[in-house]
Amino acid sequence: MPGWGGCELPVAIVSGSGNQGLTASVPVVVYGREKGVPHDTLLRALLVSDLITIHQKTGIGRLSAFCGATSAGVGADCGIAWLDGADYQVISHIIVNSLAILSGMVCDGAKASCAAKIATAVNNGLLGYRLYRDGLQFYGGDGIVTKGVENTIANVGRLAREGMRSTDCEILHIMVYS
Repeated sequence: MPGWGGCELPVAIVSGSGNQGLTASVPVVVYGREKGVPHDTLLRALLVSDLITIHQKTGIGRLSAFCGATSAGVGADCGIAWLDGADYQVISHIIVNSLAILSGMVCDGAKASCAAKIATAVNNGLLGYRLYRDGLQFYGGDGIVTKGVENTIANVGRLAREGMRSTDCEILHIMVYS
C-alpha cells in the first residue's frame, strides 16, 4: 500500500529489527564484494557485525527511544574493519569512537526517515574507524566514554535504558496527539 513503510520480502533480523538487520549486513556485504573476499570470509565478517550489534543492544533492552541503527551501524563498520584485518584492539576503538560521536539518536518508530538514520549510523561508524586509523580516539572522561570498551557500551546501555525512558513516553505522546 502506498505510504506504508516496510516490505513484504524477508529480511535479516538482528536484535528483533529488520532495519538493524539490514544496517548490520548490507554495508558489510557490499564492502566484501567490492574487495572480492571469499564467501566464508564474508560470512565471518557478517558474524562480527551481528554479534557486536547484539552485544551493544543487550544492555539497552527490547524497547527504548535509542535508535538501534546506531548499534547496527557500529557493528557493520566493525565487520568492515575486520575485513581490512582489524584485530580486537582496533575494533574496540572503533566502537568507543563511534559511540562517543553518536549515541543519542532517537527512535520514533520504523518509517521513511529510518533510511536516513541508517545512513547516518553507518557513516558515523566509518568516521570512528577513520579517526582510529588516523591515530585519534576518545578517552575516558570524554562525555559518556569511560575506560574500556565494555564500560562505554554499558554507559550507552544505561543512557538508552534509563535516561531515555521519559523520551520514549514523550515521543509516543507526540505521535498519538499531534
